[in-house]
Amino acid sequence: MIGVIGGGAFGTALAVVLASDGTDVRLWMRRGAQAVNSSRANSAKLPGVVMPEPVLATGDLRDLGTARAVLLVLPAQHTADFLAHHLEQLPDVPLVLCAKGVALDTLELQSELLPKGRQMAVLTGPGFASEIASGLPTALTLASETQDLEVLQNLLSRPALRLYRSDDMIGAQLGGALKNVIAIAAGIAIGAGLGESARASIVTRGFAEMRRLALAMGGQDHTLSGLSGFGDLMLTCASEKSRNFACGLALGRGGVVQAQTTEGIATAQATVALAARHGVQMPIAQAVSQVLAGSWTVRAAMKDLLSRPLRAE
Repeated sequence: MIGVIGGGAFGTALAVVLASDGTDVRLWMRRGAQAVNSSRANSAKLPGVVMPEPVLATGDLRDLGTARAVLLVLPAQHTADFLAHHLEQLPDVPLVLCAKGVALDTLELQSELLPKGRQMAVLTGPGFASEIASGLPTALTLASETQDLEVLQNLLSRPALRLYRSDDMIGAQLGGALKNVIAIAAGIAIGAGLGESARASIVTRGFAEMRRLALAMGGQDHTLSGLSGFGDLMLTCASEKSRNFACGLALGRGGVVQAQTTEGIATAQATVALAARHGVQMPIAQAVSQVLAGSWTVRAAMKDLLSRPLRAE
């Protein structure tokens, strides 16, 4: 049995794909089975997707007691609070962290919110919930420094869900978190009518910023060039299915954003703080943070980025 904590779109999608081969999956949701209607659909979070019979929706963490692994699929800013109240109720099995963000109040990565010695791994990379749930081919990164990864890799992989192993938890987490900030920037460029060339420049230079911070924090360069970095960046900067890109698109068009559903909003502020802590220049992330805070207009952010001193690539 596999446990999944979090009945949002991504948690539901992972539960669906993990149960696709008949594996018993327990999906913990705050409203438990009440969130699933009579047609076994979590229509509020993932419309049109029917959960197979092996998925049991529950509101009781004790139902996860026999799980071989538990996937934690909550918003990044909620992880610390959940762990503070419920970690002792979880079975002593690998806890797979699936959120892509940095804790705003402490600037900690998701893995740093767990006590040392706890079995843990990170699942991240380019995958939209609707496509995963529909059985479309997806490849993700599974990273851990404390877990027998081959066992966990085999447990969680499916024919349409291919997991690649990594021992670089820092790089994997930063790739997944930082690309959200760059995706907002890419959305702003398109929403403001700056063109595809501007988006390409933002994605490329944004990737350079991601690499600089990840390396400064102990991540590995090849991780950022893989699925959890460049791969996820490509996906989220090119599609309105990405909440972060859609957030930027709305900002570029002069609209408002939904902070509670967009991981990159809090992560933008945290990224700027981390960059200052590690002495890393991240002008695109800084511009995104200023626009989100209302300190800069899109025009002012564009002027600042374009007026920076010329330099070698």
